[in-house]
Amino acid sequence: MVGYGPGLAARLPWRGLVRAGWAGSLAWISSLALVDGWHRGVATRLTTSYEYLQGIDRFRDIPAALRDFTHSIVISPDAYHWPAHIAGHPPAAVLTFVGLDRAGLGGGGWAAVFVLVAGSSGTAAVLVALKALADETTARRAAPFLVLAPAAVWTGVSADGYFAAVAAWALALLALAATRTVRSPATAALGSGLLFGLTCYLSYGLTLIVVVVAAVLLAARTARPLPLFLCGALVVPAAFTLAGFDWWAAYRLLVVRYYQGAAAVRPYGYWIWADPACTVLLVGLAGAAGVARAIPAAGALVRRVRTGASTAEGRLAVVVVGALLALVLADLSGMSKAETERIWLPFALWLLPGTALLPAGGRRGWLTAQALVALLVNHLLLTGW
Repeated sequence: MVGYGPGLAARLPWRGLVRAGWAGSLAWISSLALVDGWHRGVATRLTTSYEYLQGIDRFRDIPAALRDFTHSIVISPDAYHWPAHIAGHPPAAVLTFVGLDRAGLGGGGWAAVFVLVAGSSGTAAVLVALKALADETTARRAAPFLVLAPAAVWTGVSADGYFAAVAAWALALLALAATRTVRSPATAALGSGLLFGLTCYLSYGLTLIVVVVAAVLLAARTARPLPLFLCGALVVPAAFTLAGFDWWAAYRLLVVRYYQGAAAVRPYGYWIWADPACTVLLVGLAGAAGVARAIPAAGALVRRVRTGASTAEGRLAVVVVGALLALVLADLSGMSKAETERIWLPFALWLLPGTALLPAGGRRGWLTAQALVALLVNHLLLTGW
């Protein structure tokens, strides 16, 4: 990827590039996960005591489980409580793995394969969005960095990689609808809203993806898809509400559960700075440099909004800065003290396009730095996810 990635990204037919980006990401994510072997590195990652697969037996009666979901969030000595990851997320997260189990794909191995394949598709989604919002040349420049991102260390071994892909496809469909670069913009807007609604029921914190939604619409300079987007976004919340799950009540109980655990002893003042530092490991040195270039470019575009003047780089930068703003809000909330190497994956994926703004002459050097960060983290640190 370091030696041939930029050249291939420039020469491949567009559809071939999108497929190659997905395949390349899958290969890179899988190779990093398999450093510890199939059993330890992949198959058992989602079967530990705090993971989703520990609770799927309690979903034999799904409607009853949803009605009683909030009763098992807070730790109580007199009652059953959900494992940490089930308690910490809305039920669409665990229901994904319940669905796999019902389809005959039970166990950690199939769950891991699903996360690997789904999570790696986020690269394809970002490429689709970049072409629609900026231009094809910009998307091609970013492609090798999306594939070789250090975020791959965590994408294949945590369900948050799957969450990131769902959010990414929601934004990609919105970009297609906003720029009307798809056969049916209305269908794309509805589909985007549907996936956004699902995103909010996969993780409470991913409601902040709405900031990136606003950035996409600002970059496209239109709010035309918004009514259909909102219609689509209501479908999943309505279904869960009718089934008896109260999102707001669950979130309030989650805050209690969060501070029953390690969050109570993690100092806010430390993690307010440590979380962004972890994000540099997620996006790599090239990703951080791209964000630094995106900030002034986004400011310049916003200043030109009234005149209607914009550039591909400016439109890309607005989306990158939107993702950065979402991370700032997540950081200030106090609900992201540590663990951000996985829970911020859906936002980090949208910081990486800033790499398209790096000078062409140094791309192979930046790609080498990306690979080194990923390999050093993967080989020297034993991560918890």
